[in-house]
Amino acid sequence: MLNNMTDTEEGEGGPNSQGDGNPKESSPFINSSSASDVEKSQQYDGKNMALFEEEMDNSPMVSSILSSLANYSNLPQGSKEHEEAENEEGAAPSKKKPAVKAPSLGTLMGVYLPCIQNIFGVILFLRMTWMVGIGGVFGSFFIVFMCCSTTMLTAISMSAIATNGVVPAGGSYYMISRSLGPEFGGAVGICFYLGTTFAGAMYILGAIELLLVYILPQAAIFKMEGLEGAEMEAAMLNNMRVYGTIVLSFMATVVFVGVKYVNKLALVFLACVILSILAVYAGVIKTAIEPPVFPVCILGNRTLISKGFDVCAKVIEQDNGTITTKLWRIFCDSEFLNATCDEYFANNNVSEIQGIPGVTSGILAENLFGYYLEKGDFLEKRGLSAVQDQEVPITNSNRYVLADITSFFTLLVGIYFPSVTGIMAGSNRSGDLRNAQRSIPIGTIAAITTTSTVYMSAVVLFGACIEGVVLRDKFGEGVNGNLVIGTLAWPSPWVIVIGSFFSTCGAGLQSLTGAPRLLQAISRDSVIPFLKVFGQGKANGEPTWALLLTASICEIGIIIASLDAVAPILSMFFLMCYMFVNLACALQTLLRTPNWRPRFKFYHWALSFLGMSLCLSLMFICSWYYAIVAMVIATCIYKYIEFAGAEKEWGDGIRGISLSAARYALMRLEEGPPHTKNWRPQILVLLSMDAEQNVEQPRLLSLTNQLKAGKGLTIVGTSVVGTFLNNHAEAQKAEQSLRKLMETEKVKGFSQVVISSNLRDGTSHLIQVGGLGGLKHNTVLVSWPRTWKQPEDNLRFRNFIEVVRETTAANMALLVPKNIAAYPSNGERFTEGHIDVWWIVHDGGMLMLLPFLLRQHKVWRKCKMRIFTVAQMDDNSIQMKKDLITFLYHLRIDAEVEVVEMHDSDISAYTYEKTLVMEQRSQILKQMHLTKNEMEREIQSITDSSRGSIRRNNPSNLCSQKSTDEPAGVSVEEKPEEESVAVSRPKQVQLIQNKNATPTSPTSPTTPAGGAATPGQEMQMTWTDKAENQAAAAHPEQGGVKDIFNMKPNQSNVRRMHTALRLNEVIMKKSKEAKLVLLNMPGPPKNRMGEDNYMEFLEVLTEGLNRVLLVRGGGREVITIYS
Repeated sequence: MLNNMTDTEEGEGGPNSQGDGNPKESSPFINSSSASDVEKSQQYDGKNMALFEEEMDNSPMVSSILSSLANYSNLPQGSKEHEEAENEEGAAPSKKKPAVKAPSLGTLMGVYLPCIQNIFGVILFLRMTWMVGIGGVFGSFFIVFMCCSTTMLTAISMSAIATNGVVPAGGSYYMISRSLGPEFGGAVGICFYLGTTFAGAMYILGAIELLLVYILPQAAIFKMEGLEGAEMEAAMLNNMRVYGTIVLSFMATVVFVGVKYVNKLALVFLACVILSILAVYAGVIKTAIEPPVFPVCILGNRTLISKGFDVCAKVIEQDNGTITTKLWRIFCDSEFLNATCDEYFANNNVSEIQGIPGVTSGILAENLFGYYLEKGDFLEKRGLSAVQDQEVPITNSNRYVLADITSFFTLLVGIYFPSVTGIMAGSNRSGDLRNAQRSIPIGTIAAITTTSTVYMSAVVLFGACIEGVVLRDKFGEGVNGNLVIGTLAWPSPWVIVIGSFFSTCGAGLQSLTGAPRLLQAISRDSVIPFLKVFGQGKANGEPTWALLLTASICEIGIIIASLDAVAPILSMFFLMCYMFVNLACALQTLLRTPNWRPRFKFYHWALSFLGMSLCLSLMFICSWYYAIVAMVIATCIYKYIEFAGAEKEWGDGIRGISLSAARYALMRLEEGPPHTKNWRPQILVLLSMDAEQNVEQPRLLSLTNQLKAGKGLTIVGTSVVGTFLNNHAEAQKAEQSLRKLMETEKVKGFSQVVISSNLRDGTSHLIQVGGLGGLKHNTVLVSWPRTWKQPEDNLRFRNFIEVVRETTAANMALLVPKNIAAYPSNGERFTEGHIDVWWIVHDGGMLMLLPFLLRQHKVWRKCKMRIFTVAQMDDNSIQMKKDLITFLYHLRIDAEVEVVEMHDSDISAYTYEKTLVMEQRSQILKQMHLTKNEMEREIQSITDSSRGSIRRNNPSNLCSQKSTDEPAGVSVEEKPEEESVAVSRPKQVQLIQNKNATPTSPTSPTTPAGGAATPGQEMQMTWTDKAENQAAAAHPEQGGVKDIFNMKPNQSNVRRMHTALRLNEVIMKKSKEAKLVLLNMPGPPKNRMGEDNYMEFLEVLTEGLNRVLLVRGGGREVITIYS
């Protein structure tokens, strides 16, 4: 076997390979449509695999795929498309497939140094000293520790995710999207992209600040000399905007033309950063030996701008005389000693202090605590007294060093946090790493440890070496315009200035290189449709369109022009990204999914939650309004992907938490039935399919959608006739049809297809086993069998009656829409009209609840609700109406109320006619075995003969009956034929019978006297009497159709027909123009011999109504007056 496996691996080139002499597979998958069974047997002969020959058609041998599995490589985004293109080219034998270069970067070059370069940045060089001066050593150390702890905890979570399997290129976006799903992945990916883009703007602004303030101030287009206050600030910002736009354009061009040069220069930029930091540490050591000379001139306790004077004194002794200095001339109106001077200048002395007293000077004690300033405040030296008259206005303020912004603790956090970002640099290069699962955790954590140590030590050393007023001097105006951190550096401040300038330029180029690729990766995942265009690029894969968008967004940050204003913006986006990395790790750990097996073991869900909490806290600490804006952006993207984005199944943690939450909720639901206040229709929709497995009644789902204001469960089910093995493909096609229709009708729920030997059993199985645990349906929605009178549909209506019986036995509610094709679609709107409820028997409140739910939908919203109830002779209709109004008031339902009085009346000849024809039809169908056409002709002839006989024998009675019992304008001749009556869907509810109805009538002298009922007699609920059954059995078949004319209608059926006709007459009178009529549905017959009659009664009850919803309650209260 070992030889066979070795030969298989070596012989993948084709059948000419040498080995054991057996032909080898040309691909890992052993599936050749041209190979015959003989060839197959020869192919596996001698491999001891004969037992698995049948499996080889679909599954490869392990020996043939081990090599490809072991040599799996991390492919960059879009590699699948490149592979497919190469495979297509490989079909031509003349083209040779280029060799794929194996990833070669290790931990140091691939992760550690890139993270170092990205973490150390512009904030360290331009704002770190200012932060220490404003926040104090304690406050600044706390900020640094909090931010570094956040990134360390995030790195631990990221390491766990990165080592849980192979991470293809895509970095943090890939990890978040595959852990939290496409919605969170897309939202956080966009936030990370925006953060990287604004980071590019921040780096460019930092480079321009270094250029215009410290390197080449005379290059300013908008001159700032002689300006003060708002004018000087505006000129500075305009310079930043102009030069920032120029530099951005130049950098974008460099990235577009030659991104490979950017990558090659990365080491140069990194060297600049490291040399600058080493120069600072060297300068700290030198201060202990020989502090550098950087004097700061103080007037009273205010720091003076060092430009404009050469000597820090009011007067000097020269040639045995006292002469004034340039400083005197600044604050006085002349150079003479008797000149009029600024009052503050005259009252206070000028002193000179050392800006860098050194690490051994003890200045640390003075810098331990914060010194927050308002915009425009003077930078004052602690411990020095000054004489100042508060009533005298301040003059010459432009000669002092002033605070340019109002500072506070949360501002410092927002400005500082970008200096700890960049921890994803290693994971972003996962496709280039030789061993990503080892390098990412070690390199990232080592880089964070290194940078955190540097930052924390820098806070202490800055506080110990530099004077407080110099620390608070953001632009070094008191030290001859030098970069403050540069004054500490050795051998020269220019080491820091030049080094930081090149490092910020390099960081800006890296941001403009990485952000478009991140956007391209998101676009190629197709989770955000409108970004698809940014997935395209040049022939070599460079993201041209994404670069253009990135430069445009970056320009927004340039227009803001203030480094202090841009920093909190990108802090928000990075913090949100880090928060979701921690959330992803915590979820995967708590859910304990089988695939969660990270090689990095030093993680815990509590650490991830702590990191997530820190990220969320820092977002609101930095800037609560920016945090809200960032969350709104992420939420909008999330909802957009949820509704319009492509559906992806990535095995994410959100799906896992959904499963866990669903299991927990289902277990809780098992504890008992829901309270009446929590009851809502959980609907099982029973649909029928045609021969092509398409839905026959799509409007049923429209009605379902309109009923879903209750937000309950929806199961759409159907059954397929056959066996599972033979008809599985049909069932899948039917399920696809159901899902497609549900999506079209916007019905949120589940589809279920059952394969059964017959439709009756399939429907019964759906009713019995639909749902799961406590989340089961309590309402069944089924369409009325429209063509139930057709002989070929005899089975269908009997199945329908069985559904009625089963829902009754299972204590489920039943909804039967009749004439479903006339129901409105979801796009229609009723601008007026009524929903009429005929409340005949109490069904637990279903008739009250359904109109309320319907009116929540935009289709029925403008319709008003009317409730009708029926009063008998001995009922007080006035009191009934008052009670019903009170009841509806307590139910909080707005509806018009009307009580309809139904007086006693004789049973009409038309009632006898309808009953007789109904029973004759049933007998004919039972006795005669005719073809379809013959049966229809025979039934028609019987109907015509029967009606003609009644008209001849009883003309006067029919005329009088027309005027009393029929609605106005309707004659007996105008009554529709029985076979032409359009039938809809039935609903279960027992009709209230007319207790005082007299079954005898002048028009029926042959009615048996024994059949008469006394006025107080209860109605029996059997649909056919035993006498009728005996009479039907006594009829010989050879008697033919003529004996049926001697039939006499069953008195129970006559009474029921009378009730149905009377109710239909009243309903037609009151609700003919209603948009929808809801009506109690009588219960099914207990005796199966009366099923035809039951359908006829329902047909008569709803005759002439356009839309009827027959409702049968489930045996429990579904609506309550209590809160």
